[in-house]
Amino acid sequence: MAQSFEAAARAFEPPLPVAVALSGGADSTALLHACAQRWPGDVRAIHVHHGLQTAADSFETACSQLCEHLRVPLRVVRVQARHAPGESPEDAARNARYAALQSAATEDGFARSIALAQHADDQVETVLLALSRGAGLAGLAGMRPHWTREGIHYSRPLLDVSAQDIRSWLLARNMAWVEDPTNADERYTRNRIRARLLPVVAEAFPQYRDTFARSARHAAQAQSLLEELARQDLESIGVPPAIDPLRSLSSARSANVLRHWLRALHDTAPSAAQLDELTSQISACSTRGHQIELKVGSGFVIRDGPRLRFVRGHRACR
Repeated sequence: MAQSFEAAARAFEPPLPVAVALSGGADSTALLHACAQRWPGDVRAIHVHHGLQTAADSFETACSQLCEHLRVPLRVVRVQARHAPGESPEDAARNARYAALQSAATEDGFARSIALAQHADDQVETVLLALSRGAGLAGLAGMRPHWTREGIHYSRPLLDVSAQDIRSWLLARNMAWVEDPTNADERYTRNRIRARLLPVVAEAFPQYRDTFARSARHAAQAQSLLEELARQDLESIGVPPAIDPLRSLSSARSANVLRHWLRALHDTAPSAAQLDELTSQISACSTRGHQIELKVGSGFVIRDGPRLRFVRGHRACR
């Protein structure tokens, strides 16, 4: 069920000190205010300067002024977020942002946790975006409410709070924020979903935030079970994976453990077509002379005797 901003802020219990990822927009501004009120002296802020638009310097200025007013230490990190060939601008900016947040939090023990201000509307957009891309359970699960990476705890305490409720909370207290002009740029798929699709969805299904969130939680639970099974299977077949035990699994179970192996140990994600071809090749791999050398994710999966091996980057040499 949807929460009010006040209720979500009261329920938030991060490891302290906590750093709020501060863009200067309404959502992170409200979250920083609430945290600073609740834990004075134990709150920090991290602003990631992407350098992708002329307004970026004004965002930094607004964040500096807000943190000075709240007496919250601010760390500004400048990144180069231009996308590589084949990478979307949104993915490039997101990857650069999370790397910068992690680095800023760990430096000099700046923070034990990071609070991110994505809200219920962002979650709906994420699920719709995943549907538009034909994503599996991991994508349909939307954004995780919390996780830990390299000793830093990440939280999204506002995932059940609507964007309107956050802005109403700020307006009731005469608190200002900045608007990112790129949020209205419909060249980005997420913005088109927000501007064109969500008003229609809201008219047809007024409770869509709650129902989409419930579906995302169901998908996350199912994905968790798949990951648990994949860990068990990988422990059974060994690392790197042995081919004969893989061939004894169903194609769906084989694909599940291979996806987990590639993501967890090699930080790469195969496409559906690549994974289908890999499982097909493994199924056909009944003789010593059968070779496997397939482009998968950011590298190649090759046969190395009785096992598979992942080679990053360029084509493997036999």
